[in-house]
This record gives sequence, structure tokens and C-alpha cells, in this order.
Amino acid sequence: MSGDFAQEWERERAGVTDHDVAVRLNGAPTGPFAPGGSGDFASTPAEKQTAANTIETELEPNTKKASEHADDATSAAQKGFEGWDTAGGLKKVSDTWDQQVRTLMGRLSSEKGALRGASGLFVRNDTGLGSQFLASGSKLNGL
Repeated sequence: MSGDFAQEWERERAGVTDHDVAVRLNGAPTGPFAPGGSGDFASTPAEKQTAANTIETELEPNTKKASEHADDATSAAQKGFEGWDTAGGLKKVSDTWDQQVRTLMGRLSSEKGALRGASGLFVRNDTGLGSQFLASGSKLNGL
């Protein structure tokens, strides 16, 4: 039996060397960080500022307004069910809603700050690196 395996193994090994081996990629990633890509960021500082302003002028006020509307409607329903278990359930729902709204408002504020901070961070980083290159005592300066 072992002789049969050895012969079969030799035939398989010989067959492998007869085949051409090649690797083919079906595609490459796209985007700013792909090899040969544009190298540009996905958004400009102006776009980040616009997004931050949208959060500040639309999303935050509209979320607060919607929250207050829901609070008013839930409070009215809760008063209507005074003395029933439903009133307690509505109170629990209202408390959960308020906590979720606070979390969402905090997240919106964080995202707004991050967008504004990222724009400034990239500009300061680029300016700082440029200053370092200009201040270096390279013999290539001035060529």
C-alpha cells in the first residue's frame, strides 16, 4: 500500500511542475489611499465646516424641537391615564426617551466639534510640517 502512495505522490508532484502558475487580481481598491489613487482626502475643510454648521443650525434645533413635542404629548397622555398602570408605563417610556435624546444631542455636539477640529488640525499639521522643512539646514534649500 505504501508503494502505491509513493508512486501516486510522485505522479502528482511531477504534474504540478508541468502547470503554469500565475496570480491575477480581479481589481484593486479605489479611493484616496489606493495605490495610484489621487491622495486627496474624502472631504475638504469647507465641506467639514458645512457639515458642522448643518448639525448646529438644523439637526440640533430640530432634534430638540421634536423631543419637546414628544415630551408634551407623552405628558398629556400620562395625565389622561392618571391612576392606571399605563401612566407608570408612559413615565418610564418618557424617561427612557429623554435619556436617549440627551445621548443623541451629546453625540451631535461631539461630531460637530470633531468636524471643526479636524479641519483645523489638518491645516495646523500641514503648516507645522512646512515650517519644519523650510527651517531645516538642508543643502537642497534654495536650489
